[in-house]
Amino acid sequence: MAGSELVDQDKLIPRGLKFHGFHGVKPEEKKLGQKFVIDVDAWLDLRAAGVSDDIADTVSYTDIYRCLTTVSNLKLESPCAAVDGIIYGIWIVKDVVEGPSQNLLESVAHLIANTTFLKFSQISAVRVKVGKPHVAS
Repeated sequence: MAGSELVDQDKLIPRGLKFHGFHGVKPEEKKLGQKFVIDVDAWLDLRAAGVSDDIADTVSYTDIYRCLTTVSNLKLESPCAAVDGIIYGIWIVKDVVEGPSQNLLESVAHLIANTTFLKFSQISAVRVKVGKPHVAS
């Protein structure tokens, strides 16, 4: 999709999700791990949801991150949606970042984007930013 077409679409923009992962090419990155900060922009048509005010007419931004497994002792370092005391919103990203080690941040971003596309056909484009906030220059 061309960039100009995206301007006319709505987007969901959860930002600043923090997780500990073991990605990188250096042995110490794979052994000790480090913090990763993830931002996701997901473009989709939100007109129906805007009119109906019904969650069934959209992709909940929290669902972008849901995975197939459950986690019992979850500690969040950034705000995330909570409904009736149940925390939603980090599962796809959490699965990828805390999952099997990748050498490149590009691979981490690709896995997050690809999984998001596979699970949510309503999404027409996705942008994933993966950062390492404690990288030494």
